[in-house]
Amino acid sequence: MDSYTVTGGDGVELVVDAVGPTDARPIVFVHGYSQSRLCWTRQFESALADAFRLVAFDIRGHGDSEKPTGAYADPRLWADDVRAVLDGLDRDDPVLVGWSYGGLIISDYLSVYGTANVSGANYVGAISEKGTEDAARFGGEEFVALADGFNSTDAETCVETLATFVDLCVEEPLDPNDLHFMLGYNVKTPPHVREALQARAVENEATLRGLDVPVLLTHGEADPVVLPGAAKKHADLIPDAELSLYADVGHSPFFERPERFNGELRAFVETL
Repeated sequence: MDSYTVTGGDGVELVVDAVGPTDARPIVFVHGYSQSRLCWTRQFESALADAFRLVAFDIRGHGDSEKPTGAYADPRLWADDVRAVLDGLDRDDPVLVGWSYGGLIISDYLSVYGTANVSGANYVGAISEKGTEDAARFGGEEFVALADGFNSTDAETCVETLATFVDLCVEEPLDPNDLHFMLGYNVKTPPHVREALQARAVENEATLRGLDVPVLLTHGEADPVVLPGAAKKHADLIPDAELSLYADVGHSPFFERPERFNGELRAFVETL
């Protein structure tokens, strides 16, 4: 494992992990709301790391990256963060994988910088907009109901909310070790960051319609956080997108069904 720091938009320091051959095609993983680069363990410890350069970073405000205030509304800041990670690679043909809120972040990148330095994208249980009618329509009721707890500065309320959120991210009950591991890195995201991420107003329909690289859409049919309708909308917007729906899977296909997810991601990347 290689761990290093890059400087993103407005000088924010971002922590990055990478495994696999440095001369192989990069797959850059972008995690979701209140999460961490550590969520991709079942990819980093898989055979994917033998064939590709796997790269994951803590997005601004999360994990071990810097957590500024007032630095989350501008799409260009998010785009610059992704650009900083891509600039640190030895190749210019990466595949972007965005889970949940990470789908919005890679959409920010594609909106600002286009596809010139990207060979494909995988949207996983993903959103691509906030503050719109469809963003509200595709947000699961149980997740939306946690808003006050996400923003609370009371430690007990915050932890209880995050524990509920972690449970919502998977369809089947978590092993206690996985539960507390996930809860631990969720707790590292401050309430002011979670509040700022939810307060954004941005949509990327025109960007998605104009994509000229292959796109794989991965979504759990039992996802209570981002409803499957979001993936179906993306499939309608993105020319020739491939839609893969996982029966009996919740918000985290890459964790809940890693063998299938890793196999489909490998097959997708190998066709590029």
